[in-house]
Amino acid sequence: MRPRAGRRTVHGMAGTDLPLPPRLTRLTFHGPLSEERAGRLVARLARREPATVLDIGCGWGELMLRTLEAAPGAQGVGIDLNGDDLARGRRNAAGRGLAERVRFLEESAAGTPHGPADVVLCLGSGQALLDPDGSVAQDAGVSKEGGVARDRGVAQDAGPAAGGAAGAPGTLPATTAALSALRSLVSPGGRVLFGEGFWERTPVPGELAEMWPGARADDHLPLADVADAATAAGFRVEAIETASTSEWEDFESGYLADVEEWLATHPGHRLAGSTRERVDRHRASWLRGYRGVLGLAYLTLIPVA
Repeated sequence: MRPRAGRRTVHGMAGTDLPLPPRLTRLTFHGPLSEERAGRLVARLARREPATVLDIGCGWGELMLRTLEAAPGAQGVGIDLNGDDLARGRRNAAGRGLAERVRFLEESAAGTPHGPADVVLCLGSGQALLDPDGSVAQDAGVSKEGGVARDRGVAQDAGPAAGGAAGAPGTLPATTAALSALRSLVSPGGRVLFGEGFWERTPVPGELAEMWPGARADDHLPLADVADAATAAGFRVEAIETASTSEWEDFESGYLADVEEWLATHPGHRLAGSTRERVDRHRASWLRGYRGVLGLAYLTLIPVA
């Protein structure tokens, strides 16, 4: 879960003037995604010359910016709840001459009025489209507060950056609910890039115990079930790609690199002990819990007419 107010840091502290580690400067993308795969995804999305791009739970919106660069006539909107990430996105856009073509909005994506769009990006952030109980926000296209932004944060000890299968009793599974919301946000003939977590295999109890707090075997679906959920929601699946072990390792290492260097150079800092505990717990949750168990799929989806 993403902190919503105050200064965000990797160790969850805010409002201090003491030197703190920089935030996620080693990451280009907030997820396991290589330059090669990103280029391939962008080329696929841009080949139809989209006019509008919507990024749900955008973070700093790197893939959206690259899509805008590849589609010179397109305008983009990125939605997120993390003001620091959005500010980074605005700086990046300005530095690449895209500031007049993109808006980064700090608001909930649940029931967002910013669709439909020719390209919709939703990369590990399907829960941002849902109400707190895991249900789809009613009346898509009408603004409604209450969405949840994703951040697999060390600060919050949250789960990985990928949507989940579980929802509140009586609600649709989160993957299914997110796909239903995305179907209403994409223009006819457009494309959705849906980045979604899935189980490579069913985790055993010992692995679940090492993952995020409260991790359950129904937090994610198998990949085949994710694809089936997409077709049931009114899409055809143009392409499926899955993050490699190398992409995961680059992401997890980059995710912690800033704070690991800070810990090495500030061992006596009054926040070092709590920070070290959080970082070590996160690394253990990856290496002992979801490494080789949790996958991330990139599905390019076409809405059925």
